Amino acid sequence: MDPDYLPFHPAPKTPDFKVPAGAVDAHCHVFGPADTFPYSPKRKYTPCDAPKEKLFALRDHLGFSRNVIVQASCHGTDNAALVDALETAGDLARGVAVISPDVSDEDLRAMDAAGVRAVRFNFVKRLVDATPKEVFLGIAERIAKLGWHIVVYFEAPDLEELIPFLESLPVPIVVDHMGRPDVSKGVDHPDFQRFVDLLARNENIWTKVSCPERLTIAGPPYDDVIPFARHLVEAFPDRVLWGTDWPHPNMKSHVPDDGQLVDVIPRIAPSAALQQALLIDNPMRLYWPDET
Repeated sequence: MDPDYLPFHPAPKTPDFKVPAGAVDAHCHVFGPADTFPYSPKRKYTPCDAPKEKLFALRDHLGFSRNVIVQASCHGTDNAALVDALETAGDLARGVAVISPDVSDEDLRAMDAAGVRAVRFNFVKRLVDATPKEVFLGIAERIAKLGWHIVVYFEAPDLEELIPFLESLPVPIVVDHMGRPDVSKGVDHPDFQRFVDLLARNENIWTKVSCPERLTIAGPPYDDVIPFARHLVEAFPDRVLWGTDWPHPNMKSHVPDDGQLVDVIPRIAPSAALQQALLIDNPMRLYWPDET
């Protein structure tokens, strides 16, 4: 583990907010264990081990029913840990993989059978090396045949340049962490409004209203992030998702308490109807469509 990397909270609180039955944690990860699932030699950071057993115990502790497990950059395009967790969870988890352009059709079919339903395109320069957009477009065309979608991760200053590419993708898109706005600028700043406008004109684009612990300047209880997430939940109630981001990779400011993160939910989705959409209806429609 990197010396400045903070491990996940050892004993998160029991949330005051009780999530509705069937709720989905739609953004979380598994790391390692490294002696079984080694980290990529090209990784930009080395996390602590955060195996599937810890994730599923957290799911139960927080009151969630299902997980969407996202491949993180420290494992590169080796999705073995992700697939192993999906096969263990069965129908209680779905996955978002990271794949190389030369992945075989056989491997794609195997990942689909395990529960992968999306691929992730990462544009955060401090986490990954740049990939030509033509490569991503080729991948998008292949996964479209499987009925998968695309999860994209970028930071707010890069959005303007990415918009033509995003609007060219042939499948639904889910943007991680609200496009990582600079919360010091406020909801009405043109940078965040550019993201809002993108969602308003393109019903193919969804967003996760997650990761206040990464976006905050003030720290817990994340008062400075609440207005951004609530604005998106209320403006696009049928295209928002929520997740813990456990085990909070590459955090260096503070150790988030996942129970405290759950208590943010009623502040960004204040009605039962909005909570139902955010935590159940939307993720089920995207990741478990056969059950909706």
